[in-house]
Amino acid sequence: MDTNLILIGVVILALLAMAALWLQMRKKKESQTLERRFGPEYGRTVEEFGSRPKAEAELRARQQRVEQLHIAPLAPAEASRLAELWRALQARFVDDPKDVLADADQLVRELMQKRGYPMGDFDHRAADISVDHPGVVEHYRAAHDIALRNRHGDVDTEGLRQAVIHLRALFAELLEVQEPQPVRRQTQDPQHMETQS
Repeated sequence: MDTNLILIGVVILALLAMAALWLQMRKKKESQTLERRFGPEYGRTVEEFGSRPKAEAELRARQQRVEQLHIAPLAPAEASRLAELWRALQARFVDDPKDVLADADQLVRELMQKRGYPMGDFDHRAADISVDHPGVVEHYRAAHDIALRNRHGDVDTEGLRQAVIHLRALFAELLEVQEPQPVRRQTQDPQHMETQS
């Protein structure tokens, strides 16, 4: 065998090994980035889909879908109005816990809609929320599960209270207020300034 051919073969194998190692490191870094971004939602999605590659494809698809949406913070007046509705809703809990849970869910939906989230089915809403608010999406799921059980009368007052607490966590996280823009000061044109003598 020619020594040059052996050397070329060794170089090609080394380059292929380096490329494979680079791809593996890149994939690991992408996985770590998704895991950091989605927190507990990452593990839940891996469990749901049965494998990391499938779960990561789902999480990337969620990110791409949400990036296409126009999610915006609320105007201060709108945020104040919704916060006041939430306070009034909580004050009614003792007298009417079942209706308060339904109203709390409706208020969360209104808030989501005003922020720009699409109002598809629950699973899509939860998936969309998980992109920017992975820390509270489990609260949303827990409240939804309790509300479903409540339809069959299987939830006591404590369960209803827990559902409202879960919704409050999501509501508080989503109640993002648009920062007021700083007022620009007009500078006087030096030509129009009066001079003192």
